[in-house]
Parts: sequence; C-alpha cells; structure tokens
Amino acid sequence: MIAIGNDHTGYELKKEVIAYLEEKGLEYKDYGCGECSASDYPEFAHKVGKAIQNKECDKGILICGTGIGISIAANKMKGIRAALCHDCFSAEATRLHNDANILAMGARVIGPGLAIKIVDTFLNTEFSGAERHIHRIQMLEEE
Repeated sequence: MIAIGNDHTGYELKKEVIAYLEEKGLEYKDYGCGECSASDYPEFAHKVGKAIQNKECDKGILICGTGIGISIAANKMKGIRAALCHDCFSAEATRLHNDANILAMGARVIGPGLAIKIVDTFLNTEFSGAERHIHRIQMLEEE
C-alpha cells in the first residue's frame, strides 16, 4: 500500500500520480488535501509518515510546491527516509542505496510526465541490501 499526501500546491500533481497508481492497479491511501485554498505541508508529511511507521503503508509519496518543506517535515520522524527527487537517477539511487520509504516531489518544479517516470522508478527499484548501505542506514537511525 502506498501513502500519498500533498498540500494545496501539490493537489493537481497528486491527481496525476493517483491516475497512474490506479492504471497500474496499485493500492494507495490518500492522506493529502483536496482542492483547498491553503494548507500546511507538515500536516500531510506527518500523516504519511505515521502510516509508514504504523506499517499501514509500505512506501509514501509527498508533493508540495518544491518538495523541500514536505521532505524536511517527513524526515524529522523516526524511521522515515524521505528523498526529494526531480529526476529518475536520484529516485533509483535513493531506493538502491538509502532504502528511502518516501518520495518527495515539487509540483512547481516538475511536470506530470516526468513525475510519473520518477514515481515508477521509485516504486519499482528494490533496495540493494549491500552491507555498506545497511550500515549507513543504521547510522541514520541512531541519530
């Protein structure tokens, strides 16, 4: 199950991502805001992060204007490794090396076509399991 969350600036891109998830037959839970005039991204980062912490969802997708604020908010939560990605290489690398469990994107930075490719890459790349990466993730968890 994939948790998806967004603030008001990420609403339109979230609709595109949800259409992709539905097309692929992937289950998701929407924790984001609908059409609203203004909202606070930390609220939605927290909801998606909690869904992953509670094992209700395996991975998450967060969308705000730049992806920066919402990823910072998510990364404050224990066990959350949110990666801001605006290209497929970063999405692949963060899954391979960091076992990132949340993808963050900026709706004002990338368009829907690229966003879908990034989501696809993130969701379909498995963690490498290499010992050096496991060690580094453990180091992150200690802080």
